[in-house]
Amino acid sequence: MLSSGSKDGGNKTEGRELNRDKPPKAMILGVSGIALTDAEKKFFAYSNPLGFILFQRNCVNPQQTKSLIKELRDAVGRPHAPILIDQEGGRVARLKPPHWPEFPPARMIGKMVEQGLDLGLEAAKINSQLIGLELAELGISVNCAPLADTLFDVTDNAIGDRAYSSDTAIVSECARAAAEGLLWAGVLPIIKHIPGHGRTVVDPHHTQSVVKASAQELHDIDFAPFRALRDMPLGMTCHIIFEAFDQLPCSLSSVMHDIIRKEIGFDGLLMSDDLNMKGVYGRIEDLVINCLKAGSDIALHCNGNMSEMVLVSGACPPMTDAAMDRWDRAQLRLGTPPMFVDKGGLLDRLDMLLGVAAITT
Repeated sequence: MLSSGSKDGGNKTEGRELNRDKPPKAMILGVSGIALTDAEKKFFAYSNPLGFILFQRNCVNPQQTKSLIKELRDAVGRPHAPILIDQEGGRVARLKPPHWPEFPPARMIGKMVEQGLDLGLEAAKINSQLIGLELAELGISVNCAPLADTLFDVTDNAIGDRAYSSDTAIVSECARAAAEGLLWAGVLPIIKHIPGHGRTVVDPHHTQSVVKASAQELHDIDFAPFRALRDMPLGMTCHIIFEAFDQLPCSLSSVMHDIIRKEIGFDGLLMSDDLNMKGVYGRIEDLVINCLKAGSDIALHCNGNMSEMVLVSGACPPMTDAAMDRWDRAQLRLGTPPMFVDKGGLLDRLDMLLGVAAITT
């Protein structure tokens, strides 16, 4: 099956740089349904968020999803406003059959790499290439993947099989292959959850999570994959409290942001995890202010609740020059896939690799 590429040659950032005279607000917002209401159109036009994030509630079929994405970009008047989604594969996939393919979880691929490095890394890259092609065809430009979290015996199911491996070198290799596959397809990857979500024993979607590991353990193990991926264009923090460093959740901690920027060395665009999660608590407007003050470039708010988004927007400043520079640099990382891609051939190759894995792992 052949799929036409959607990228033109030439300057990858043409028409994509942000207007420095009218910078968007430093926030990415969710959407309530499958089409914008009049109130949402007016609100998004007025509030001017950097971009939007989609969930399963927003995606019924390809044509409807494309239409919604066009409405979102029209509302803010930017044809390349970033549209995000969580399409990791496995149980975290907002686009589901029958309209979209089902892709394997990261752990399945990590097990392949544990058995034979080249075979598994090829699967990691092809898997992400295929995911990226599906997203690019819809107009989705950013995928909240891959995870570079290390798997531990105590890891809560909130991560679980979303993590590649307990071996940090394998995590690093798999996450890089996945990120490169997305970039090849013209989709920006988000490395998450900086500086490491693997040790959490509870789900921060529902409750506050505290990690008691020593600073040395965290530096040597949890942070290692993120150091290896510090050149990636986009990253997402976590809401974990790392007691060895601070009593605040990472997303609100200037100490942890300093570690991310200096010790880990990540200088890409950095956004918070969803500020609706229960791993952080307080007034939503205070969370927005505090995550940006701590050092994130972008605040992420996902549930599409209008009354909350009004508060988020009221508290959120425009993007800083540094944040806009990071976003502009990210565009330079986008690949231009071939004009015609044999998706069927890629799917067959991935199926073969997964079949080998089923026999050998």
